[in-house]
Amino acid sequence: MEKYYNQLIENNKEWVASKTKVDPEYFKRLANGQQPPILWIGCADSRVPANEIIGAQPGEVFVHRNIANMVIHTDMSMLSVLDYAVNVLKVKHIIVCGHYGCGGVAAAMTNKHFGLIDNWIRHIKDVYRFHHEELNYIKDEKARLNRFIELNVVEQVNDLAKTSIIQSAWEKDQKIHIHGWVYDVADGFVKDLGINLTDNNSLQDVYQLEI
Repeated sequence: MEKYYNQLIENNKEWVASKTKVDPEYFKRLANGQQPPILWIGCADSRVPANEIIGAQPGEVFVHRNIANMVIHTDMSMLSVLDYAVNVLKVKHIIVCGHYGCGGVAAAMTNKHFGLIDNWIRHIKDVYRFHHEELNYIKDEKARLNRFIELNVVEQVNDLAKTSIIQSAWEKDQKIHIHGWVYDVADGFVKDLGINLTDNNSLQDVYQLEI
C-alpha cells in the first residue's frame, strides 16, 4: 500500500517534468485563473475521466461528479458548482454525461437495500417510475439498463434547465447550451442523445419561472 502511494507522488513529478519540458510556461498560465467554456456534470465512476474523453486540457472543463450524474435540487454541492460555473465562469455549454454500465442506475433497478446510498438511489428510481411503461416493455435486461441510463440523463438535463440558476441566466440572454450524453466504457465513444436545451421555451409552462 505504501509503495503504491509513493508511486503516485513520483508519477506527479514525472507529469510535471513532461509538461514543462514541452511548455515551460504551462503551469504559470494555469495559475493566472480559469475560463473554461464547459461545465461537465458526470458520474463519479473512475472509468469516466471528463477531460480525457473529449481531449480537453486542464483549464478547459469545470467538473462536478456524483453517483449516476444526478441533478438534485436540494444538492447544495451541485448547485454551488452550477452557480459558480454560470455566474462567475460564464460557461457556454453544460454537458450531463452518463455512462453505460452505471452501477448507481443498475442499483435503482433492484429492490436491494444498500445502506445510506438508498436515499440517493431513490431519485434515480423516480426516473424509472416516470418511464416504467417503456422500460418494462424491454425484456432484455442489459438493453433495459442501457435505456434507463439514457432516460436518466434526459431527466437530469431537464432538471438542470428547471433550476433558477439556469432560468435566470437565460432570462438575461446568457448563451448556455445544455446537452445530454452517454459514454460507452466499452469503446470510448460518446452518444449524443439529441437533447439540447438553449432557453426557457424548452420547458413546459409550469416550470418557466417569471424572473
